[in-house]
Amino acid sequence: MSQVPADGKPWAGRFSQDTDRVMENFSASEHFDRRLYRHDIEGSRAHAKMLAAAGILSADEYEAIIDGLGTIREQIEAGEFNWSQRLEDVHMNIESRLTDLIGDAGKKLHTGRSRNDQVATDIRLFVREAIDAIVARLGVLQSVLVERAETEADTIMPGFTHMQSAQPVTLGHHLMAWVEMLDRDAGRFNDCRTRLNVCPLGAAALAGTSYPIDREMTAEALGFDTVSGNSLDSVSDRDFLMEFNAAAAILAVHLSRIAEELVLWSSERFGFVDLGDAFCTGSSIMPQKKNPDAAELVRGKSARVIGNLMALLVLMKGQPLAYNRDNQEDKEPLFDTLDTVVACLDVYIAMFPGAQFNRPRMLAAASEGFATATDLADYLVRRNMPFRDAHEIVGKVVAAAIDKGLRLDQLTLEELRVFCNAIDEDVFEVLTLEGSVSARDHIGGTAPAQVRKAIASARLRLKNG
Repeated sequence: MSQVPADGKPWAGRFSQDTDRVMENFSASEHFDRRLYRHDIEGSRAHAKMLAAAGILSADEYEAIIDGLGTIREQIEAGEFNWSQRLEDVHMNIESRLTDLIGDAGKKLHTGRSRNDQVATDIRLFVREAIDAIVARLGVLQSVLVERAETEADTIMPGFTHMQSAQPVTLGHHLMAWVEMLDRDAGRFNDCRTRLNVCPLGAAALAGTSYPIDREMTAEALGFDTVSGNSLDSVSDRDFLMEFNAAAAILAVHLSRIAEELVLWSSERFGFVDLGDAFCTGSSIMPQKKNPDAAELVRGKSARVIGNLMALLVLMKGQPLAYNRDNQEDKEPLFDTLDTVVACLDVYIAMFPGAQFNRPRMLAAASEGFATATDLADYLVRRNMPFRDAHEIVGKVVAAAIDKGLRLDQLTLEELRVFCNAIDEDVFEVLTLEGSVSARDHIGGTAPAQVRKAIASARLRLKNG
């Protein structure tokens, strides 16, 4: 049985046997949690400053620690840092290297803290930064969509329910619906950021520390709004990770819904949009194919983000207080979620400016499916007919039009009056697609005037952050 000497590990004093090689490989996390190196160094700098202010570190020890941490960051970023699986994680790799560089002063850095509150702090710093990156990209994508919506504010297309033609809308209105979805996503991430911005440093292993630490000082140095209120909860809380991943999963669902529409719209059956050669691929066997791979991949990658949320929920559901080693498994779903969401947003940001919408094809599609039938019913209601009666009459008109193979606006006045004498010549104003969309002239409606108001409002929100 292959073993690894326990000597040199932070917990080696308690153990008389070496670590089995299988266990060494199984328990190590440095190969993925090294991604937290900047946040770990940032937390250590703040902790060292507080220890010096409390008189626990001398001025010389503090300066040596700060200089050593700076050297370590430079080595990591230059690819010159020697990561060791034997040291288990990013925290002990950095601490061990610090001791190598500056001697015993490096061993004093861990005074008054544990890897439990250390990692809880590191992850909060990481997630806070991740949220800022995602929200910034959401703003860019919304701005891109708003610009396209303004260009297409008058472009008529079919609106669907049950994937059946329902009522005509404008493409600008549809694009602004996507903007609204993304606006809620940004709000969820910002809410999560507010709740996570609490500093657990000082909770130590689970019960706090007997050293005269100043938790408010480290919280302020790290940009946290306040300190956590219970040491047990501080080291074991991963609510903010689940909340972050929940917000990311909902965003992924929205991006997937957009992708699904793009896949449909770019098909030959719809022909509403050309996503551009740069964001499509061909077939290895069928030379005529142009596949919307960017959209399909966004749709597919959303499943991973949703899966990562499920992994975190299940990870936490059976854990008693306080910290458990299970929580080592919280990082890979977090990292994968961030990378996946950022990649999806980046491809949309790059793709949408060059996408070409086929206005004639959209207009022709909107002319099919009797999309102005509701407008005819509304017309009759304005002539004092109860809506349910009007609904029944228009249903009969539609059936007759289907039998004749005509659109509603192709029926003559005489043919329409067979069903209701209240119909006059002005009915044809409401049976046009342009008249239908223009009639929805209220807040949230599809009328071009309302779309432009929504665009102005969105621009103001985006400008003000």
